[in-house]
Amino acid sequence: MIYKKNSLLMDGFRIDFLGHKFKTPMYCYSSKKIRNNILNFKNIFKKINPLICYAVKANSNLSILKEIKNHDLGADVVSIGELMKALKAGIKPQKIVFSGVGKTSEEIEYAINKNILLINAESKSEILQIEKIAKKRKKIVNIGIRLNPNTDAGTLSQISTGKKENKFGVNQKLFLELVNFSKRSKYLKLKCLSVHIGSQILNHMPYQRMLGVVNKTINLSRHQFEYIDLGGGMGIDYEHKNLSLNFKKYSQNISNFVKKNNCKIIFEPGRSIIGNTAVLITKVIYVKEGYKKDFIILDAAMNDLMRPALYGAKHKILPSRKNKRISKKVYEFVGPVCESTDKFATLLKFQKLKERDFLVICDVGAYGTSLASNYNLRPKPIEVLIKGKNIQIIKKRQKLSELI
Repeated sequence: MIYKKNSLLMDGFRIDFLGHKFKTPMYCYSSKKIRNNILNFKNIFKKINPLICYAVKANSNLSILKEIKNHDLGADVVSIGELMKALKAGIKPQKIVFSGVGKTSEEIEYAINKNILLINAESKSEILQIEKIAKKRKKIVNIGIRLNPNTDAGTLSQISTGKKENKFGVNQKLFLELVNFSKRSKYLKLKCLSVHIGSQILNHMPYQRMLGVVNKTINLSRHQFEYIDLGGGMGIDYEHKNLSLNFKKYSQNISNFVKKNNCKIIFEPGRSIIGNTAVLITKVIYVKEGYKKDFIILDAAMNDLMRPALYGAKHKILPSRKNKRISKKVYEFVGPVCESTDKFATLLKFQKLKERDFLVICDVGAYGTSLASNYNLRPKPIEVLIKGKNIQIIKKRQKLSELI
């Protein structure tokens, strides 16, 4: 995103042009940015040579998944729907890992039939269910067991997954019991220790503590794991304050870990691949004057981008055209949905806005469309992908007639 002659451009296209052509609200992705993020991720961990399984929950648009598949990535899925979509995008079954705490019998059976790389189990009941289905089908199934390392990621409580009070994984004692159970089973092949401590992590220290717990658990288990699935969670700089994870230190810690344990690393990045590749283009419907602040009422709402309402997440907002007039009042950027939480940001010293101006909400590629809903019976927005000099519609705007 750059300004040229006061106009905001994305991959060479003016935001005003995109807003007029495709109408708003609209999600706009950059194929170039997706490619660069993937190549950068691969380069950071080149020494480790991990299996990179993109977390489909971050963004499951089929065209996006095909872009990711074209760069030879696998997939981390958490539902039968995500598994079906990953396969439809052409991602190889032997590069797919099935995670999640509540897999149904139908989902487990489907995954077994598709011969995916791993089912990462998260409870004793789930392992018993996998074994039961494997026995019925006379198949040996590759599994992982997810360890809960009781490690605080130091991020939002809503996206923490590695503490003992979280629903994910099993504690060390039960993990070791399940290792022994799996090794005795004729139908289970224990290949992986899985762990994931949360999302939007910008500090390498929680990962370092996690690796310490994992290393100790492996030693206690006396089992040679072919794979160690370290999950994802690498954060991005939403507020554009030059904050980033120290990948060099994290990579070095993992290199030392791999030397000790002679294993293949699996990563499940989602946000770090897709998060900063998209913007939500929206239009000012009304400027509503208030007592101490003015409400900038947009045509995008919390149903289009849920993160600010759900987590209090912050996304940078940019005007499509720069001017030198600064508002003397605070601007509160809100949507039309009938909830006080339908709010994107409260900003001081923003440039003066008028009705019908276009704005950009940045870094919405992850958990933007995948959390979108039809709340207030609002159609989901159009999605487009900029690919070189072409713009592809990768999801049509929903029609009201489809909802009613």
